[in-house]
Amino acid sequence: MAAGTYEFQPGEELQHDTSPHEVMLAGKKRKVQTASAVLCYSRMLFFQMYPTFQRFDCKVFLTEALRYFGGSPNQRVMIDNTHVVVLHGTGRQMVPVPEMAAFAERFGFHFRAHERGDANRSGRVERPFHFIEHNFLAGRSFASWADLNQQARQWCDRVNATYKKHLRAVPRELFVLERQHLRPLPVWVPEVYRLHERMVDVEGYVALHSNRYSVPLAWIGRRVEVRETKDKIELQLDARNLVTHPRIAEAEHQRVLLPQHRPPRGQGIWRPNPYPEEALILQAAPEVAAYLAALKQHSRKLVVLVLRQLLRLVREYPRESVLAAVDEAARYGLYDLDRVERMILRRVARDYFLLDPGPGGNHNDEDQ
Repeated sequence: MAAGTYEFQPGEELQHDTSPHEVMLAGKKRKVQTASAVLCYSRMLFFQMYPTFQRFDCKVFLTEALRYFGGSPNQRVMIDNTHVVVLHGTGRQMVPVPEMAAFAERFGFHFRAHERGDANRSGRVERPFHFIEHNFLAGRSFASWADLNQQARQWCDRVNATYKKHLRAVPRELFVLERQHLRPLPVWVPEVYRLHERMVDVEGYVALHSNRYSVPLAWIGRRVEVRETKDKIELQLDARNLVTHPRIAEAEHQRVLLPQHRPPRGQGIWRPNPYPEEALILQAAPEVAAYLAALKQHSRKLVVLVLRQLLRLVREYPRESVLAAVDEAARYGLYDLDRVERMILRRVARDYFLLDPGPGGNHNDEDQ
């Protein structure tokens, strides 16, 4: 395909692309994904770096880029044919993923992919990657992801205020005109997030991307909703129980523990009573405590079902009959409550339904 040039009107187009780079981060050389955005008229540049680049990261980056520029292009964001945005098709036939199309609609632009082989079409965003690698990254090291991206933002401020020979102008001076043509941002820009569901493990942690975040010990075994944003992790049990942690940017197999989630040594762990029926049984008939403890160990039914059945027997039948039947069942090691109930019924029939035989001493006068 023949080489050529493209001319853009102010605010018409923003180009976005990614490229891998290596950086010194926390004393180690790491491979990162550099996401870059350039306004095509003024050449205003903004970039950030991420451990990976998925749809969540793409939406986070573009939101920050549009905030940096103070508006969004009034027509399109030009992209490579990346699966992060593309559902199917290439070039003009590209159809974006519905999630990304909805994101673009919120800011008033649409995604468009350049035709395969048309390298000049995305030249404004691809050219700065070489500049970033040999100027920003050269000789620099960073303490953390936050430090890396903060320095990247400050470097963009300096570069955008520097005279460019090929433009014969300063990007920020050209941006004064272009900004008037950008589409204003919505009054409220929602925070980008993704949702997960997790079970709290036996140690009181919730696992996400190999990292583990602490929750109160009373949540052990419960299902929680996890809301992941750029900077934080929110763990929600219900409307009144919410825990917030700083987000670890990459999978590092770390544990994040808040001190209030673990009691001081020696105080033990408070756990709610999982079987309220047990307390009601002992309150009504404390004499069955030993049988109740053995019943929980030997019964073949679920403990909660056994307790509910025993509570019903204690409430519905005469106390003396229940205690006598339970005592006999304990002596013989009988833990089938259906059989225990039949024993109770026999005692009830014998003790409460005796008929007076009268002078003749025969219960069945009608049979004589």
